[in-house]
Amino acid sequence: MNTSVKTVKVYDEIVDFIAAGTTPQSLIDFRLSETAQDRLEDLIHSAKNNELTKEDKRELDNFLTLEHILTLAKAKAYKYINPEPK
Repeated sequence: MNTSVKTVKVYDEIVDFIAAGTTPQSLIDFRLSETAQDRLEDLIHSAKNNELTKEDKRELDNFLTLEHILTLAKAKAYKYINPEPK
């Protein structure tokens, strides 16, 4: 398990990405860095083994909320890029 990434919350990348401004295409193309993916895997592993601290649970919950919003936003971005014919 890689715990060296704890100083940066896994959801910080999403927040930074949104704060920097986006376009529909950059939103569709957005992916977490390998470091953030590793941290997320660590959190999921800990959750499956009932080893999450309160802080880790909060981090995972916050990520899941933002990830859901990002998924919805990506779906809308596809509609902006490929509008339905009228």
